[in-house]
Amino acid sequence: MVRTTFYGVALAAIASAVQGMEIDMTNVVSSEEYRSGAVHHKSMSMKIAQWDAEIAAGLMNSTQYPELGYTKCVDGIAAAIPGDANNTFQCNNIDLYHFLSHAQLGSTQGQGSSSWGWTHKRSGREFVAIGQFDGTAFVEITRKGKMVYLGRLPQYDPIGSRWREIRTLGDYIVVGSEAIVHGVQIFDMKKLLRLDPSNPKTFSQSDLTGWFGELPVGRTHNIVVNEELNYAIAAGSVRGNSTTRTRENLPCGGGLIFINMTDPTKPTTPGCAAADGYVHDAECLVYRGPDKRYQGRDICYGYNEGASRPSLSPYPSLHPLLTFPDTMTIYDVTNKIGNTTKIISRTSYVGARYIHQGAVLDRQNQEFIVLDDELDERDATEGPATNKLPTTYILDIRDLEKPKVTGFYQGKTRSIDHNQYVIDGYNYQSNYGAGLRVLDVRSVPSDPTGAGICEAGFFDIYPEDDALEGGGQVAFLGTWSSYAYFKSGYIYINTIERGSFVVKMTGKNCPGRPRCEDNDVLLRVLRGKGEKGREFCRRWNGRGEREGNEGEEELREYADAVGAPVRGLGSRVRRACACLL
Repeated sequence: MVRTTFYGVALAAIASAVQGMEIDMTNVVSSEEYRSGAVHHKSMSMKIAQWDAEIAAGLMNSTQYPELGYTKCVDGIAAAIPGDANNTFQCNNIDLYHFLSHAQLGSTQGQGSSSWGWTHKRSGREFVAIGQFDGTAFVEITRKGKMVYLGRLPQYDPIGSRWREIRTLGDYIVVGSEAIVHGVQIFDMKKLLRLDPSNPKTFSQSDLTGWFGELPVGRTHNIVVNEELNYAIAAGSVRGNSTTRTRENLPCGGGLIFINMTDPTKPTTPGCAAADGYVHDAECLVYRGPDKRYQGRDICYGYNEGASRPSLSPYPSLHPLLTFPDTMTIYDVTNKIGNTTKIISRTSYVGARYIHQGAVLDRQNQEFIVLDDELDERDATEGPATNKLPTTYILDIRDLEKPKVTGFYQGKTRSIDHNQYVIDGYNYQSNYGAGLRVLDVRSVPSDPTGAGICEAGFFDIYPEDDALEGGGQVAFLGTWSSYAYFKSGYIYINTIERGSFVVKMTGKNCPGRPRCEDNDVLLRVLRGKGEKGREFCRRWNGRGEREGNEGEEELREYADAVGAPVRGLGSRVRRACACLL
């Protein structure tokens, strides 16, 4: 039996309390805006319009961004080029090791998207496959944290796409794209081992190990893999042309299309899971959680648009159709032959606008999931994200048939939370303009409200919006993806406009609560200015005392008020602002 629950998030003044209410969703269908794809089309159109504006403003011309070397994070700042605000990055517990632009990585058009890493088991060498508009670039990360450009795999289609998704499966990368006729590329990463960096190689389609073309028009929005069971998934595959996306007469409904990778030279599909309609992203794992009914089963956690099935009620007058937003849908996909979808449960929450992606907290003990919503910071009229802060939702999945929304965590910098991956109790989030955010989520099993989650480190790769209210903006710019699985500790970050960053954490201790002393003159001055003082703190926001900071004139005012020189006041400002915000 399919169990579908709808949980309400109730904000309390003291704690992030969440109250749930179960509703039998058997007879509920999605609203037309979800079923037709209008919501997703709106999201993609907003992104395209924003990126086109960046192109017109010259921000997508990656040749303007110089190569950057090792830069230590000092007092919340990594000044890669001292005195240059555009190459000075806010940070905590993370140092910059290297930056290369998209142009330096062989792309004529840039526009970064997904990325994924691969480690050669025998040698331990670490590589990254980088999604760009015009293909996939390859780099090796050296032991000193430098990227060495090795070559690229061009797009399969002649047009290119801003959406390119990449995952590794064994020694192969699996590449999908929103471009028409692209299909799914399968490429053997061992081909990189003997390349000469002084002569980067441009591969051709004949260098592919395999190609999967059994998609409606060759496009897919996402790629998912189950490494343990050695299969891939094309998610969100629809019809249309280079400028439109349509969902009429889709045999798999934009759901999970399974790709058998037993022979990567001849990938085939045994079937699909279509019953819950369009799947934006998913995570598929052999189940090793507390729900004994599903031990050892192949379970997929889907981040889905509203369901697209018709009402089954024999009494429509007694059971009028309701509209239903996105869900986190749990499937049992052990049987992949044909279209035999088994949905275990569907869960949503108040304020849901576009459930985008998420991750199980512990793959070996699947008790909790964290997920992000790509439109709630922008469009929500209820729920926690109405304050425009990136919101991570927490779900208790110890009973797969009755998931519960237990809490949430909010970042302090205004942005949109995007892709996230949990590794050994730390959640690595790509939060668009706010950059890489690393959250300590080890407290969730003991406190699933999220109150114990803290930010263990961050590296903000988009300084252009740091001075805005809230320290950033709700916009689709900055970083798309990151990869933090390397044993070396290096973390790769792909950005839309600039290119590739390699960073490394120097510690994972969350900052303690600030010591706020009533006799701190500076704190009293800032408090006395009310909202003006808080706005100054938001603009300052740890940027430091570098020359040319637009807050320097105000800083002089505060320096005079406390009888201190401007130089050396930055750390006091940061401490005072931490107490104020």
